[in-house]
Amino acid sequence: MKKILLLSAAAFITAGLLSYTFKTPEPQPLTPECYISCYTAETRDLIQADAAKPGFAALHPYPKKINFINALGTMVQFKAADGSNAQGYLIKAKKKTNKWLFVIQEWWGLNDNIKNEADKFSTELGDVNVLALDMYDGKVAATPDSAMVYMRNAKADRLEAIVKAGLAFAGTDAKIYTVGWCFGGGWSLQATILAGKQAAGCVMYYGRPETNTEKLKTINCDVIGFFGTKDQGIKIEAVDAFEQNMKAAGKNISVYKYEAGHGFANPSNPVYNKEATEDSHAKTIAFLKERIK
Repeated sequence: MKKILLLSAAAFITAGLLSYTFKTPEPQPLTPECYISCYTAETRDLIQADAAKPGFAALHPYPKKINFINALGTMVQFKAADGSNAQGYLIKAKKKTNKWLFVIQEWWGLNDNIKNEADKFSTELGDVNVLALDMYDGKVAATPDSAMVYMRNAKADRLEAIVKAGLAFAGTDAKIYTVGWCFGGGWSLQATILAGKQAAGCVMYYGRPETNTEKLKTINCDVIGFFGTKDQGIKIEAVDAFEQNMKAAGKNISVYKYEAGHGFANPSNPVYNKEATEDSHAKTIAFLKERIK
């Protein structure tokens, strides 16, 4: 009996050891390098997924308060295709025109900084309606944590619906120009793609480029982009690939690179680079004026 008990105990221990030895290892999370290259999602989904990437929030320190007074525009609502409301900050041109500039926010939301930028574009460009789209449906972040939540919850289908609602609000005969920063830089290009034949000019500030060359072939306007060589969010290698893909697709693109980090053109960002901002802004205004006239 004793031998039987000993043999049973030995068999139980052996089985346990074999089970531990051949246990399926825990799956490992993707490395930051593989996060993009191994994830075969559409670019617009990757823009949303950027908010979950390690270190992305660190590229966006707490914003400094902008002194925004005497706003030129007002908030307006317009219907989206799904029947819900979309909204934006609108500055109408003094004279009736079919030219529209869509201004697209950073990951913070449609805050005073973006409204101030919209006002500046309206003043400098003149003959154009300026519409700063509210991509977060009224939510504005004051901290990196809340911005991360809002950006992660901004589903691509809803963002597309907002852009299309803006296009419908502008009208079928409208000429559409777009400009955006960071999250909005990526969506400036996506909005241009959605605008189709109405697209008339696209400005990107350190936004995620589109990698699908078939989509790039559908772009119907010139594109200008501004990027930072020190940007750890949108790496310069991705920018170089974007430039090559655009040229391979037969599209006109101008890319400018500055010794600056992510968010260099945002005066509320501690990494704000005055020299790079002034140069890129001058190039942006010249680019838009040439195409708006």
